[in-house]
Amino acid sequence: MNAVDNAAEYRADVSRYRRDFRRYLQELSWADQWRAVSFTSAEDELAFGSKVLAELYAQGWNRLGWPVEVGGLGGDEIHRAVYYEEIGAAMLPIPAQHWTLETLGPALIHFAPDLASQYLSGYLDGSEWWGQSFSEPESGSDLASLRTRASVDGDELVINGQKIWTSQGPTARRVVALVRTGTPESRHRGLTMVLVDTDTPGVTVRPIALASGRRELAEIFFDDVHVPRERVIGEIDGGWAVTMYLMQYERGMYGYAVLNKAMTELGRLREYMVTAGSTADRARFGEIYIQVVCAQARTAETVRRLARGEIVGPESSVDKLLFGTAEKAVNDLVLDVRRDQMVGGRPDVDAAELDSLRAEWWYTRAGTVMGGSAEVQRGIIADHLLRLPKEKR
Repeated sequence: MNAVDNAAEYRADVSRYRRDFRRYLQELSWADQWRAVSFTSAEDELAFGSKVLAELYAQGWNRLGWPVEVGGLGGDEIHRAVYYEEIGAAMLPIPAQHWTLETLGPALIHFAPDLASQYLSGYLDGSEWWGQSFSEPESGSDLASLRTRASVDGDELVINGQKIWTSQGPTARRVVALVRTGTPESRHRGLTMVLVDTDTPGVTVRPIALASGRRELAEIFFDDVHVPRERVIGEIDGGWAVTMYLMQYERGMYGYAVLNKAMTELGRLREYMVTAGSTADRARFGEIYIQVVCAQARTAETVRRLARGEIVGPESSVDKLLFGTAEKAVNDLVLDVRRDQMVGGRPDVDAAELDSLRAEWWYTRAGTVMGGSAEVQRGIIADHLLRLPKEKR
């Protein structure tokens, strides 16, 4: 049974896709290995995820919801949501490549279909993944203040500057970089989005070791980096429109996938609490479960809107605020329930499992900061949705 042979039926009937994908995961001979896998480095996690994606791609299961032109099998965002739901329901970890794919892929398809048809199939089959290279030193949530410069030189862009906190940057084959092509005064009107290969001369990638010790992010330097003009996503000086389009997926599809991951983490924690006879945190577990379900309901509506082709504006900040705080709450609960193991370790518990739990907790410390801090999201909600009076500064 594979999705390639039944793609037409799955496009027309998402419930059949769900049923058959669920059966595929139940019958998968290496599902237990996938379910139990733990890592001590981000590089190993991505390498394993690459193998998972290669298998799912060959069978067609992760290609529903992506256009045929980019290696997909058609369908829409609902198919991708079901894909994450069923992986989570099977208690399987979602391959980490999906986090950036869900953010960058739709924008490439919309604004640069030729680039998407050329490169996205390699993303779907796990042979490559990309980094999101937006933030800079002194320019985090305020993307309009970016200073990395791209000068137009005939058929090329020449990029100079520095990026930081690039997601999956240490092992990324390419990065989607937001650069300034206008004057500093042009703010968001002078930005351009461009796809840059990390092996291009002049690109230097320096991995950043997080508090967990894992190198999940990178600092990237551009020194006279020449990029063909056809690598521009959208238009020169039109990068802000690409960014705003991208953000609705970062807060919608990405958020929905993250919340399915959070549900899996809660499911594993529940099993541990039952086995260990833990009763002290049951009420808190229930409260956090409800918090995750509510965030899921919100992001599910955003996914439905995206599937209908609607543009999701500032209201996506509500999604970002809800799923960021819910993800953090889940991992705080995991730490509190398993604190003796996570802090001191135990000889009877797999060291890689504990390392993964610690790394996840550390990473979620940034969950309400990266992609626009919680305070910025509250400000957007106050200004654009609730129309509250402007804050006095």
